[in-house]
Amino acid sequence: MLKYTFKRCLWAIVSIWAVITITFILMHSIPGDPFAKEGTMPEAVYKNLQRYYHLDKPLVVQYGLYLKQLVQLDFGPSLKSKTLTVNDYIKKGFPVSLHLGLQAMVVAVVFGLIFGVIASLNRNRWPDYTATIMAIIGISVPSFILATFLINYVAVEWKLLPVATWKSWSHTILPTIALAMMPMAHIARLIRSSMLEVISNDYILTAKAKGLGRGTVIVKHAIRNAILPVVTMLGILTVNIVTGSFIIESIFGIPGMGEMFVKGIFNRDYPVILGSTVFYSAILILLVFIVDVAYTWIDPRIKVAGESK
Repeated sequence: MLKYTFKRCLWAIVSIWAVITITFILMHSIPGDPFAKEGTMPEAVYKNLQRYYHLDKPLVVQYGLYLKQLVQLDFGPSLKSKTLTVNDYIKKGFPVSLHLGLQAMVVAVVFGLIFGVIASLNRNRWPDYTATIMAIIGISVPSFILATFLINYVAVEWKLLPVATWKSWSHTILPTIALAMMPMAHIARLIRSSMLEVISNDYILTAKAKGLGRGTVIVKHAIRNAILPVVTMLGILTVNIVTGSFIIESIFGIPGMGEMFVKGIFNRDYPVILGSTVFYSAILILLVFIVDVAYTWIDPRIKVAGESK
């Protein structure tokens, strides 16, 4: 297990380095300049800004300086803010994004599991058809379309919930629904197909023959084995929620890292784009590692590569 963990740590470091390098190259390959919009800026001020932010140096030198900063956990200053650094943006925006992401993930997993189990236990009946239709809608409708629909009808027309911003728990409901709908639909469909396969296995029939209650058989034996594919997909679903939060936060005016990332792109704020990308990549890589460990814990039959049987 220690050998496996060490290998994964090495791969994590290589993956983060690859993300840093690719993002750095792509970002600097885009034509333009972060200070090009300042048309009335004196030439001397422009050159001083270029020199201060090391933009006048070759890309290789800029790349080396940035890696040196990252080793010290310093994501650098913002090119568009006179007082805030990228670290300040992360400290301010990440708790909000974390709150929204965790809330959306819990909603997606819990309700996806419930709908999937109900559909599988009522195959070819109205609960199955209802859950299937909801899953198809959730997969087909993009999150930003659902977000505008919720704002227009639930918030503006029916006045049931606040429109936007991030002030109270009620402000989190609409963005959570918009963000959780697609992952919830995927989980529901996956659980349904996995449950239908599991409940037809011999050990389920044996458990029923031993006199175990229906609830015990479903919860202890069927769901535990049917949930394995969902655990495998949690890494991908987390990526979907994280990337989807960029758009959702912008639509709902949520002061999270997604809004910071989008503004950084429009402003060509190199440190903000790189910092948010590296920060999120590190989190996602950590989550993938946790998912792998959880997968082996849920199913003891799975052995880590190289482990003796």
